[in-house]
Amino acid sequence: MDVDLSNQEQAIKFKEQGNDAYKKKDFEKALELYNKAIELDSNNMVYYTNVAAVLFEQKDYDKCIDTCIKAVDIGRENKADFKLIAKAYARIGNAARKLGDLKKAKMYYEKSLSEHRTPDVKTLLSETEALWKEEERKAYVNPELAEQEKEKGNELFKKGQFSEALKYYTEAIKRNPDDAKLYSNRAACYTKLAAFDLGLKDCEKCLEIDPKFTKAWIRKGKILQGMQQYTKASAAYQSAIELDANASEAVEGYRQCVMAASSNPEEVRKNAMTDPEIQQILRDPAMRMILEQMQSDPKALMDHLKNPEVAAKINKLLESGLISIQ
Repeated sequence: MDVDLSNQEQAIKFKEQGNDAYKKKDFEKALELYNKAIELDSNNMVYYTNVAAVLFEQKDYDKCIDTCIKAVDIGRENKADFKLIAKAYARIGNAARKLGDLKKAKMYYEKSLSEHRTPDVKTLLSETEALWKEEERKAYVNPELAEQEKEKGNELFKKGQFSEALKYYTEAIKRNPDDAKLYSNRAACYTKLAAFDLGLKDCEKCLEIDPKFTKAWIRKGKILQGMQQYTKASAAYQSAIELDANASEAVEGYRQCVMAASSNPEEVRKNAMTDPEIQQILRDPAMRMILEQMQSDPKALMDHLKNPEVAAKINKLLESGLISIQ
């Protein structure tokens, strides 16, 4: 095919002038110049992607996408650099994201990366996937269906079919993730199945949503008590008692924990040593020096307690039974 070099040269000049106008945000002028470049050299996909860039700035996202698709077709026909194809696909992804079509944006970011991998597009893809998943999660939320799933779970729980009940509680949580009671119900299931770590995690999520949910504090206390973490269990029971002084389960649980701790202090200390927070305190050289100083000079304790951060660490060690003050 014969190529008119003078036309190509003139097209490049129009493109450069268009670039200058684009930088000055004179988008109408830039669009006019890019289109002139296309009239002179319609086989160069760069001019189409430049037009698409202007359309993106003008918020004409649909037309931007159409122009990028045309640019890719022309680029393929004329064996354009794969990096240019990737750039056009990425721009389609950006426009689709502006239009709120996250599924389409995700697809074109993936197409872009299949042509040429760049950190920027990888980041855009990750962000879009996260937004899309969140959209899907929100679309799935339905409090009425959550209530139905919960009731099915309750029926199975009463029958002792804990594994089956667990499935319905999990589905209920997906349908209404902000309902604290659902996490409490599932925690009860996990406890029956001896999955204490998972039950504890659900109790903590429940209390994150509703810190005044007395039953969840009691349930957390029972799980910790079952794990023989009596200090933490008694703290959970104490929180329940503060919310409801008549919570007999909490009062009884607290009493049992205190008795268990006093009857087997060695076991309490052993359990305390598995606590990551206590491990970190004991590894702290400054705290070790403070503890040694407290042993040789009991009066030093009062000075150290004036520092809130140090006081909190000392109280943590006192609660765990690892240290005592005579």
